[in-house]
Amino acid sequence: MGIIVWCILFAIVVFFAFFATRMASQNKEDGLHDTGLAILEFGRAFPKEAIRQLQTTANGQAVFVRLHDDKAGFMRSLRNHFAVHLIEPGRARAKDSGTGRGLTVDFLDAPHHNGTFEFATPAEAAEVSLWLLGNYVEKPSPQRGEGGHDRLSETKP
Repeated sequence: MGIIVWCILFAIVVFFAFFATRMASQNKEDGLHDTGLAILEFGRAFPKEAIRQLQTTANGQAVFVRLHDDKAGFMRSLRNHFAVHLIEPGRARAKDSGTGRGLTVDFLDAPHHNGTFEFATPAEAAEVSLWLLGNYVEKPSPQRGEGGHDRLSETKP
């Protein structure tokens, strides 16, 4: 009779250990290293925006998105869901993080997403900073020339 009790206790301990490891693996954050998941989540949040390029941070917790019309987007992994943000022109500020491989970004519309984002290489950080800088550059209107002069007011000799 004693051996049956010990077998049942052993089975309960094994079951509990199996259950605990399964629960722990579900909570393990893989982040956004899978760009396919990032494309799906961003497309779900902004279905009318066409994605041109993605740049994932080194730890996979954030993705910067370059859109077709030179706008930018941002995704951050928050435990069980993703925060997706469309960066409006002029509403984000970026500066070097000091490591050479990162950026410190301030989102004026979503200050809870502000932070320092490290990338795998300095080139990736530079590219993302150019995307954010591209948000500051105003597109020339069809009525204005490249030099900023109004074509309608120009006189021809």
